[in-house]
Amino acid sequence: MTVTSVAQAAYLVAALLFVLSLAGLSAQESARRGTVLGMLGMGLAVVATIALALDRSERPWPVTAGLILLVLVVGATVGSWRARRVEMTQMPELIALLHSFVGLAAVLVGYGAYLAAPAGGGDTVQRVEVFLGVLIGAVTFTGSVVAFGKLSGRLPSAPLTLPGRHLLNLLALVACAALLAWFLAGGGVVPLLLMTLVAFALGWHLVAAIGGGDMPVVVSMLNSYSGWAAAAAGFTLGNDLLIVTGALVGASGAILSYLMCRAMNRSFWSVVLGGFGTGSAAGPGPDGGATGAGQPGEVRETSPDEVAALLTAARSVVVVPGYGMAVAKAQHPVADLAERLQALGVTVRFGVHPVAGRLPGHMNVLLAEARVPYDVVLGMEEVNPDLPGTDVVLVIGANDTVNPAAQDDPASPIAGMPVIEAWKARDVVVFKRSLATGYAGVQNPLFFRENTRMLFGDAREQVDKIVQAL
Repeated sequence: MTVTSVAQAAYLVAALLFVLSLAGLSAQESARRGTVLGMLGMGLAVVATIALALDRSERPWPVTAGLILLVLVVGATVGSWRARRVEMTQMPELIALLHSFVGLAAVLVGYGAYLAAPAGGGDTVQRVEVFLGVLIGAVTFTGSVVAFGKLSGRLPSAPLTLPGRHLLNLLALVACAALLAWFLAGGGVVPLLLMTLVAFALGWHLVAAIGGGDMPVVVSMLNSYSGWAAAAAGFTLGNDLLIVTGALVGASGAILSYLMCRAMNRSFWSVVLGGFGTGSAAGPGPDGGATGAGQPGEVRETSPDEVAALLTAARSVVVVPGYGMAVAKAQHPVADLAERLQALGVTVRFGVHPVAGRLPGHMNVLLAEARVPYDVVLGMEEVNPDLPGTDVVLVIGANDTVNPAAQDDPASPIAGMPVIEAWKARDVVVFKRSLATGYAGVQNPLFFRENTRMLFGDAREQVDKIVQAL
């Protein structure tokens, strides 16, 4: 058997492992197995690709092997260092940054393939592949960099609303189509360079114009973009596994984007054409109430001792986690609190909104890290029917996902968005550092309801105090 045939067989096995990995990642119970299968598939793919590179290299094989080893060592060192240092709250921005690497790689692969092709850049099909690969990769690169900046706080979360922004996007696409015609007509590398600059600007503007409240959808959208960029690079390189893998990532990212949009009761185009996070909602006034168009009223503060007494008298408790829990690193104390309440005979469940946090599945990962049993972690549609019969709801760091304005205020920017109906419980305790608005920039009337108590301060410290009081 030749090296090529063995590598192709390895690619087939790796592709099957990737499919099984995606199937495993569809449920919390099998997510660990899915991750391991994906790692095995990628390891097999890398080994097969290295074997092909050594077999086809025109250099002496020790030189090729040395270059491959060098980049593997550099990549593994940097990747391991960042993976060990990254906080769970930084996972969304890290993933956005990794998407930018895929986009940049597609751009470089496209240029490399064009410059290495025979005079004229190859036939028409090859040039179209190069052009589309660079276009998708460039949009993915700058879009992911902007998403990283928004998620990490380096850029404002509010959408950038330039005059005629939709027309600008349309003109950019028309310009790319014209440059493609020029490129196919034998324009050389100049139209490719010009298109790359236009695509960089387009990717930057597309994501900059999306508000912070839509960032979970943006992350999954960029995941899809990176997959299609990888597939385009696979066509350019003639690598079947890269095409299959890119298509899997692109399709799964598109499906996830659709599911996220449905969870927010929005269309994909409404996200792309302008999202939540305008910052137009009124903020809290100095007396604890809201000013301007916000919900007037006074908040009712509580203490850890009072919350502990409320919990011990309850029969059922629902915990609604949000991004604030991740920031405070409170998942382990919250899990400890739930375990102690269960030991007292209290029924404890967790209600997770599909877009809680800034990454799809963010809260599920945090709860799994704290070893919260999967069977008590419920989705929004599962937990909402039970909330009217629930004694206490603990809202820990969540804001937009429990905002009753989504149902009560047709003029609200989040009107129509499905939310966890925490206010229907007998008592609600909201853990929050302040009365500041959430990532969508919308004031939350829940804070001022008669059955709501606010527990201000760091969530981890306050939960620890509640545990001590118990």
